[in-house]
Amino acid sequence: MLILGAAEVRQVLDHAEAEVVAAVRRAYLLHDRGRTALPHSVFLRFPDDRRSRIIGLPAYLGEDEPVTGIKWIASFPGNTARGLERASAAVILNSVTTGQPEALLEGSVISARRTAASAALAAVTLASPVPETGVSLIGCGVIGFEILAYLRAVLPGLAAVTVFDVDDDRAEAFAARCQERWPGLKTEVAFSPEEALCAHRLVCLATTAAAPHLTTDACRRGTLVLHVSLRDLTPGSILTAVNVVDDADHVCRESTSLHLAERLCGDRDFIATSIGAVLASGKSFRRAGDRVTVFSPFGLGALDLALADLVRRRAESLGLGTRVPDFLPVPAGVAVG
Repeated sequence: MLILGAAEVRQVLDHAEAEVVAAVRRAYLLHDRGRTALPHSVFLRFPDDRRSRIIGLPAYLGEDEPVTGIKWIASFPGNTARGLERASAAVILNSVTTGQPEALLEGSVISARRTAASAALAAVTLASPVPETGVSLIGCGVIGFEILAYLRAVLPGLAAVTVFDVDDDRAEAFAARCQERWPGLKTEVAFSPEEALCAHRLVCLATTAAAPHLTTDACRRGTLVLHVSLRDLTPGSILTAVNVVDDADHVCRESTSLHLAERLCGDRDFIATSIGAVLASGKSFRRAGDRVTVFSPFGLGALDLALADLVRRRAESLGLGTRVPDFLPVPAGVAVG
């Protein structure tokens, strides 16, 4: 068993945005071709804490170098008051041949970078005829900062960011961190979500909202909304938008905004296409000039495994990680030592 902690995962992934986006793109294409196995995620919830949850995402990603395993990720919003990160996670990679666990990786960094890469890939793939020069971020947490970093990597013309958070201090701290990381980036703090929504034609929602609380009414025509947190937009806003998803079956579950929209209208006809289908078509996606386009990614476990496998391979080549040779029991009759 190879064990890789957060520092080692970061060592592999820092400054590797292009490789991470490429891994996510490949996983989307394989999923579109039916080369994945993705059982529905398991949500573990708690009767005395409805905001917290732990999610298990098993997956298989096929083709030339198949990979299989599971991401086990916890989201405890109360952790921020304890001085801890909201999310924590572990990824286990199994042998496709024997099923035996081969690697255990710290998963929150992988999950955050995968989320950011997915959003950045969508921003490029679902591009408007006019290059994006700014982005609005609603939700000033770890995910929001990672998404901004990846957007900067894939959209070199991105020169401005407007941020909003229900916690004013968090928004100000986020803006200060942006200025420190990217001194040339014009950074503004919005006083309301509506101000942020109308500031730019690229919007990212990365909050911990458990129920819809926003409409797209304030968005400019032709805006692309990266609906990363899945529960921010009202069903009505979903139904009036051009909707792109990663997988309709996965995203229309667990009271996401799209799940609520499906309940309201009784079908999924409001979903226009998937990101995998757009990539596979090889054709440019032209956003509707008179409507809002919403990208709602559930966060497929196959993407996490693709990134975890990338980390494992690079870590092995660099000699990183801790080996535990006796992690598994020794079969009967096999001599030890």
